[in-house]
Amino acid sequence: MQRDEKQLEALLEAMIMRVNDLKNSIGSMLIKLEHEYETLNWPTFLDNFALMSGHLTSLSKLITTQDKLQPLRNYAVLPLLLSPDRDEDLLRLTEGRVPAFSHDLVPDYLRTKPEPEVERQTIQMEHKAANLAYESAQKQVTAYSKVVNHVWDIVSKAREEWETETGSRSGAAQTSSMSDTHLLVAAVGMGKGLKPMVQPPVPSGPQGMMVAPVGRPGAGPQQPGAGPMNPNQPGQMGPMGKAPSAIKTNIKAATQIHPYGR
Repeated sequence: MQRDEKQLEALLEAMIMRVNDLKNSIGSMLIKLEHEYETLNWPTFLDNFALMSGHLTSLSKLITTQDKLQPLRNYAVLPLLLSPDRDEDLLRLTEGRVPAFSHDLVPDYLRTKPEPEVERQTIQMEHKAANLAYESAQKQVTAYSKVVNHVWDIVSKAREEWETETGSRSGAAQTSSMSDTHLLVAAVGMGKGLKPMVQPPVPSGPQGMMVAPVGRPGAGPQQPGAGPMNPNQPGQMGPMGKAPSAIKTNIKAATQIHPYGR
């Protein structure tokens, strides 16, 4: 007798642990729904729901498979007092969620069977499943499996395309270089690395005299048959397609004795 009592106590402690795990998972779900409803996504919700379902299934197996818990099935929980008034002790035990043990809450908290509407629908589904022929059931299972496999293929293909696109984006070749950019800015702004322009040599005539087109003293080069050069125009090419010299001069007659003679 004493051994049976110890086993019953151990089973009760295991039940209490399962109930606490279920309570913690329910509390975590409620916190997410109340405070993280803006960022809560469907996969996270399903994970929490699966955790709650797992704890509930574990508790049900513990109750139904243990013969030592058979005496507990002979007991029923009945409310001793129903009151619409606020109960501070009940509010503390339920962490502020149940303010009163009223007539509206008792059927939900102490219900041992589903609601009548849910129970009626469940019985109809079970009766329909029991009367379904084996061949018809196999056809429906095959059709559902085909649909599920088709959806699975679509999702897998979309996932592969997404992973391929993401990998190609991350491994794209670099199209710019910071060092080249700095060199280009320094060359444009400060002329760094640029070679100076070399002025072409001026052709020389007989006796070492420089050759330039005849014109007014101080005037620039002129083309044959052209009038005086407009100082506002850009430099023009001289005879034979050569670039005009930057040195301006005149060719004097060889018979002159003094260069400043009139």
